[in-house]
Amino acid sequence: MASIRDRLNNLARDYAIAWSSGDPNAVADFFAPDGQMVMNRSETLQGRAAIAEMARGFQSDFPDLELRCDMMRWAGHHAIFVWTFEGHHAKTGNYVLTRGWEEWDLSENHKVLFSKGWFDVEDMQRQIDGA
Repeated sequence: MASIRDRLNNLARDYAIAWSSGDPNAVADFFAPDGQMVMNRSETLQGRAAIAEMARGFQSDFPDLELRCDMMRWAGHHAIFVWTFEGHHAKTGNYVLTRGWEEWDLSENHKVLFSKGWFDVEDMQRQIDGA
């Protein structure tokens, strides 16, 4: 049986791959059915359908989106997923690179119950606009 370290590192790797796949349901599948996500204190998304819709938006805006896991840390059923996001914006064609993280509460079977994430929205918009 894989160690907790291996399982959580694989979870982080596979989550990044899902974001990069262009399949929003692949992202949502990492969440519990009633899982929740909030980014930068915005409105809390609840359930896989809402999370898939949010992912669909990013994947549409950045058709070549690549998300990489930079670091994964955990303590019990809590984890921090540190990431780098890059891709070209669909409308402006501008290359965007931003970094952020998600704090996860995980279920017993390693589904995300709650994700609280952070990234610099203003810097991302500046890069989209080419400023």
